[in-house]
Amino acid sequence: MSQPGQGKGETQNGKNGPAANKANGALESSKSEIVAPSSRTRHVSCGGEEVVDPFCDPKNPRRISFHDVTSAAFLIKGGVERTPCPRSTSSDTYGMDLYLKKDFLQYTGSFKERGARYTLLCLSEEQKRVGVISASLGNHALALCYHGWKLSIPVTVVMPKAAPIMKIQKCRNYKARVIVEGQDMGEAKSLAMRMAREQQLLYVNGYDHPHIMAGQGTIGLEILEQVPEPDAVVVPVGGGGLIAGIATAVKALSPKTKIIGVESEKCASFTRAMEHKGPISTPIKNTLADGLAVPKVGVNAYATALPLIDRMVVVKEEWIAVAILRLVEEEKCVVEGAGGAGLAAILAGHLDDLKGKRVVVLLCGGNIDTTVFGRCLERGLAAEGRLVKFNVEVSDRPGGINDLCARLVRVGVSIKDIMHERAWLRDVYTVEVKVVCETVDWAHSLELKNELKKFYTKVEFSDVPLAINKKL
Repeated sequence: MSQPGQGKGETQNGKNGPAANKANGALESSKSEIVAPSSRTRHVSCGGEEVVDPFCDPKNPRRISFHDVTSAAFLIKGGVERTPCPRSTSSDTYGMDLYLKKDFLQYTGSFKERGARYTLLCLSEEQKRVGVISASLGNHALALCYHGWKLSIPVTVVMPKAAPIMKIQKCRNYKARVIVEGQDMGEAKSLAMRMAREQQLLYVNGYDHPHIMAGQGTIGLEILEQVPEPDAVVVPVGGGGLIAGIATAVKALSPKTKIIGVESEKCASFTRAMEHKGPISTPIKNTLADGLAVPKVGVNAYATALPLIDRMVVVKEEWIAVAILRLVEEEKCVVEGAGGAGLAAILAGHLDDLKGKRVVVLLCGGNIDTTVFGRCLERGLAAEGRLVKFNVEVSDRPGGINDLCARLVRVGVSIKDIMHERAWLRDVYTVEVKVVCETVDWAHSLELKNELKKFYTKVEFSDVPLAINKKL
């Protein structure tokens, strides 16, 4: 087994740069320590000099092995939580034996702690003294800062200006040096890479560094201990490091288990990489699953995961919102968009072939912004037909709106918002009332619609919600 300061499966970086990998792209199995890249490790682009991360070389991708994952499990044992994987209370509803791996219960709220701790433990003694650096919007930064603090290793994180203030402050609470710079992750990473070269800091890629992937793979070992021989493991996919690590562990011990990756339609970078036979930059749109919004998958992650993944599915944003809502109501779990992506694939009907089988869904993160959480719940309710809006013209004589509200009460709905207008109506004796209300389910919403049409001639309801009309 690897000892602290000795990273199994990583080549040595000395003053002359990284040692050559084996021809098959696998990691070296000899004893080694990670140190920062040499200042001569760089390339020149049209925009000027840019540092190349020697651990993430597109020309020489590194694949992790099962041995790397077991080494990580040995070293991080006791330093991270062994999270539960209980059977879902709604298994019968979904028609499958469903288990939820709750890795959002890690101290910093995501699976990122596993890879961060393993990478820090594998540093050389000199590098532990000098420290590491990374660029991150949140979860990776939190994990690296927390475990750097616990292991007394200096950590610097560069966070773009779009990073949540709460996460920036938490990183500072963990005694890290936090630099808020750059309009996006690309600019933040460029700054971090320059600082790494100038200060001899080790740059730790949050999803593509081999030790990061191996650390994340320990989730797969725990899953197989908690749920023997599952038929499928469903994993959210962003940069690819998580699914690469889990697939490496699961396929080695349970080859028949299917590995299924899930992406949001707003950031399907791994699916595009598969279509183009390699990682390719993908336009990213605003998404509820911001933890999956990686424009280009990692070269090491892609090389490791591609032969092990059985299927990739892409889900609509509305289904992610429904998944977040379901997890709160049925499982009492608060997860972020990325954490709910796996269940979203089941709700959307993409995994109906797994009905009647044993399935594990990974809930990978719970660091959701409070305001975003509120929007997700409302969007989920609307997608399920439990939050509806309608316009109705009622008499503008005294008591007209009161009669409408009384009928809504009799039907048993809860009014969330109500407003009325007169100026744009042809009939000066009517008023248009716009109502947003909450119902029990879509059948209840239809009951409301039919009741209103009995008394009012002009009633306009919102469209059939996504979760009801799966053709949308």
